[in-house]
Amino acid sequence: MSDDRPTRRDLMKPVQLLGLAFGAALFAGVVTLVSMGFFQAGGAEKTQAAVVLALIVAGITFIAVLLIVSLLLLAVDPAQVAKPIDKPVLLPDEDDGTDAAASADPKA
Repeated sequence: MSDDRPTRRDLMKPVQLLGLAFGAALFAGVVTLVSMGFFQAGGAEKTQAAVVLALIVAGITFIAVLLIVSLLLLAVDPAQVAKPIDKPVLLPDEDDGTDAAASADPKA
């Protein structure tokens, strides 16, 4: 068998998937901290509330990105990734027997 076809694991390795989810969670946590005024003088209660909310948002973002990207990777056929496309994608296939010009109404 030929080993040049990519596999699902080659498309996105688990470490890359976790890294992407962690990066998105870190970004969401920092944005939450900035928007709640964590870096301003405001007292211990305000700081603690900002950190708790940022951790909740970061956790939800981590799980959501991990789940969404994993499900999107399941929709990709690894054999189709290496297949060259030499025609416009949105045009109908030539072998299905339908002609777009013949089916159009000439009066319109």
